[in-house]
Amino acid sequence: MDFKDIQTLIKLIHKSNLTEFKMKDGDFELSIRTKKYGKNKVERIVQTSQPIMHMPAAPVMQEAAPTAAPVPSSPATPVQVEEQSNLIEVKSPIVGTFYRSSAPDKPAYAKVGDVIAVGDTVCIVEAMKLFNEIESEVSGKIVKVLIEDAQPVEYDQVLFLVDPQG
Repeated sequence: MDFKDIQTLIKLIHKSNLTEFKMKDGDFELSIRTKKYGKNKVERIVQTSQPIMHMPAAPVMQEAAPTAAPVPSSPATPVQVEEQSNLIEVKSPIVGTFYRSSAPDKPAYAKVGDVIAVGDTVCIVEAMKLFNEIESEVSGKIVKVLIEDAQPVEYDQVLFLVDPQG
């Protein structure tokens, strides 16, 4: 199973009512748990026989998305955006390195104030030397970019906040 197949599988599981998916093929193992798995758990796990670089995502998300009152958080605690509950999150479909543009001298695909449509490329996530264009699944106006350029991102980490009425 190659990387593109895993991406497709993750998207299908995300759109389905599955709460957990496990697959084993020789020495390759894949295990995915959705947000629906367990009552108060929010976790997604991808396991392979090859090591995956793991970088904590909570500090970046905590700085960019303030809560109504300061709450001590751990890496497993999701950050809530209470002030602007109508905003839609654009999340990373893969683990990798976030880039706002295709090259350092090129303009960003999407910046605060831009109006995007479904299917528009909003950024690139590099994973295993592959540059994956991330397309928006929502339409609206970009209100906030939560990740700095060239920073590591986790699977399902929020990248952008979009106002669907914008």
